[in-house]
Amino acid sequence: MNLADLTRRSGLDVLEHLERQVTIPVVDGLQAQGDLIVIPLGMLDDVTVAAHARWRPVPPTGVELLRGAGGGNPHTLVADPGACQWTVDVRDDQLLAIGVLRAIRPAYLIHPEHGGSGIAPGTYLVRRQRERANQRGVQLIAD
Repeated sequence: MNLADLTRRSGLDVLEHLERQVTIPVVDGLQAQGDLIVIPLGMLDDVTVAAHARWRPVPPTGVELLRGAGGGNPHTLVADPGACQWTVDVRDDQLLAIGVLRAIRPAYLIHPEHGGSGIAPGTYLVRRQRERANQRGVQLIAD
């Protein structure tokens, strides 16, 4: 899948300076996109999905996961029909969880400034990223 294919299939767009013919890598490990981080659920022991979680299908047009600071650009999870499900019924001891996805085929994150990134089949937590700030402790990354 390249960025042109992903934008065409999802109906979402990216900024003009991004190369549309670049192949989007599909990663089965940790990956970050701006202020989000995608973590294989098996790597975490402080996160649980509710036993009766409400899973919803991720449509080709996507599920907006997070919008950048000040109402900025959205991070959107997209997938082919039947390829991925999403739930927000999750407990995260660090209080950074946005939700959990489970994919049987690749799913993709798309962002106007960052382009696209691929998520391999599996179950993953999507979390806000944070960084250590000078003298202020820890703060969320604002994209």
